[in-house]
Amino acid sequence: MTRIVSVAPERLDRWLTGFGERHGGTAYELGPELVRVAADDGAVAEITVPFGPLVELSRDGLVAHVLADRRLGVLLVRRGGYGAGVFVAGKLTDSKVGSRHVQGTTKAGGWSQQRFARRRENQAREAFAAATEVAVRILAPARLDVLVTGGDRKAIDTVLDDPRLNRLRELVRPPFLGVADPKLKVLEQAGADARAIRIELTDPD
Repeated sequence: MTRIVSVAPERLDRWLTGFGERHGGTAYELGPELVRVAADDGAVAEITVPFGPLVELSRDGLVAHVLADRRLGVLLVRRGGYGAGVFVAGKLTDSKVGSRHVQGTTKAGGWSQQRFARRRENQAREAFAAATEVAVRILAPARLDVLVTGGDRKAIDTVLDDPRLNRLRELVRPPFLGVADPKLKVLEQAGADARAIRIELTDPD
């Protein structure tokens, strides 16, 4: 059986030790983007290297890599809201969240439906414009090392198309986060999720 687990950077070293204790001796295959840990009993843990590449190809190098101090930016945009935050050592140091009303779909037909669609599109455009200004104010001057995005991919692309955010586009790294309409708690959780180590764990037969 294969499942996905997420581990905070601060817990990775302890998790690797526990994996070895539970499953016997372990052997490491280390690459710049993926680390594979195979245990004596057949269990396998495949670790996606966050914010790669991994330069020092060793267990200690992996642990040091995930614990490295990074200025992490998070940008979340959906039709109904947006959030931008700067995280340093896992702490949210600067942020802004906001919401905009965008009407839902309608079953009306004819001219009414067309007017409704135009109004809805205008509302979405205003929401994305507001999100862009927040990104320019909060994220652009923050000297980020990496940017993680989430929400609606089309909305994110619209925001990052602004020329003032050219440098931010180059900093975008996975994962892309699926989130509800951004509130402060959603933004804080997104920061934790962006830093989490993704491990695909396969149990022994």
